[in-house]
Parts: sequence; structure tokens; C-alpha cells
Amino acid sequence: MTDAFNIAGVQMEVVSGEGNLNRMDKYLAQIQKQQPEVEMVVFSELSVFGNDPKWAQSIPGAITQQLSQLAQKYHKWLVPGSISESTKEGVYNTALVFNPQGEIITRYRKMYPWKPLEKCLSGNEFCIFDIPGRLRIGLCICYDQWFPEVSRQLTWMGADVIICPTMTGTPDRHLEVVLSQANAITNQVYFMGINGLGHGGNGQSVVVDPEGLVVDKQEQSEAILTLKVDAQKVKNVREVGTLGVCQTLKSFREGNFSFPVYQEGFKKGEGFKKLNAIIKN
Repeated sequence: MTDAFNIAGVQMEVVSGEGNLNRMDKYLAQIQKQQPEVEMVVFSELSVFGNDPKWAQSIPGAITQQLSQLAQKYHKWLVPGSISESTKEGVYNTALVFNPQGEIITRYRKMYPWKPLEKCLSGNEFCIFDIPGRLRIGLCICYDQWFPEVSRQLTWMGADVIICPTMTGTPDRHLEVVLSQANAITNQVYFMGINGLGHGGNGQSVVVDPEGLVVDKQEQSEAILTLKVDAQKVKNVREVGTLGVCQTLKSFREGNFSFPVYQEGFKKGEGFKKLNAIIKN
């Protein structure tokens, strides 16, 4: 295993419409100058155009070409938050990953849109990708983190770190900080939740290590968060236990249980039968 992999997360002001790409370029230039050891840069959910379906783009397309050029220009892995992706069946909220050569390595379509306000379609595929010879990264987007099955599945698929771009401007952002820690603790994985500002959210981005310790957190001003991912630490925590105590993933593996909630389906459970439809605000 080679040295630690350095990731920077950008908490920046996002506007609705054009103009964000130039600001992303400036942050990339700043990181290149001040933190040359950074190998990947992550932006918040829908940071390119904001949350307006009229800016939906095809993939590949003109905007992915511009993002590709940024990745090549700074020779960094780039996760530019997400964009509204236009397809023949409708619009998805889609995160992209570019390698330093500007190639699209993978895409992830948000599985749990924030209903009823978010009108995009739901994706149906989990997403991981490799930094060759270094580590494996899982992707989720914003509301996905509220569903522990998503992070558990990414961990099952081998993720050492989970990156979660968000666009939360509601009063529950502080709860998402707790969820970032909870997802890290229960899966013994690094968790990086990058939120935007202004149109892009109310900040409070957070970086958590595999033992649930907050290694970087910002409030409500523009900032660059940093994470030094040590894949060997992930392995060690899973082997000897969180804080040397809880060997969580081993215990989960050895439990050898079947869970009726998954085997029989959510809708059959008494706790779900009593629920009405999602409220339309």
C-alpha cells in the first residue's frame, strides 16, 4: 500500500445558474498552489448549476467537457458535486468522477431524492471506484446518507471512504453531521460530507475518520476541508476494533442472521403499514 491519499472538500457559495464553474476553477487553482499534495477535490451537490432542472445536461456533453478540462488542467481526481442529468426518461441527480486525465471514471445517480420537493428520478445502482493500488471510494448524495443501508452496501462492496456531496439548507443539517459520524462508526469507514452555501446549502461540512472522530468541520463560511485517507488505518480499525473495543464488521459477518425487513419486504412490516403517503408541502 502506498502513502496516504489526500482529498480536499470545498464548501463554497453556490448560485442558481451559471458562474459556479469559474469559482470552482479558482478553488482548484488555490488548492494547487497552497496544497499541492491534494490528489482529489470534491465539491457539494448540484454545485455546477444549482437545483434547477432547466439546467439539466446530457452526459457526456458540453459541461462534462469543461469539467474534464479542469481535471486535466490541475491533474487531479475531481468529484464536481453533481449535476441534473437529462435523459430520455427524465432528469437524474448525478455525481461524476473524473480522473487526472479528464476521463469520466464513473457516475452515480442519487437513489433517494428528497421527496416531495426534489422531482428527479431515483437511481438504482450503487457506486464505488478505485484509486488504483491505493484505496476504494464509495459515492452517495445528500439524502442517501439518511438510509444506513446505502453506506452498509458501499462498505460491503469494499469502500475505504464514502464521499457524500450535499445541498442541505434546512435546519436538520446538524443531524446530518451526526449521521456522518454514525455512518463512519457503524461501517468503520472514512466519511466525507461536503455541503454548499447560499443556494447550495448552509454549510457545516464534516470529515470523519473510521472510528467516528471528526477530523475537520466547518461552520457557515467558505472553506476547504482536508482528509488524509489512510487505507491501512481502515484495515486496522476493522481488525482490532473501534478504539480497540468494537469489532463491528466482524460481528456483523459472524452474526449470520436473516433480517425479515429485507427478506419479506418493507411494506409487510407493522411499522410501515401504519405510514401514510409522503406529505406534499
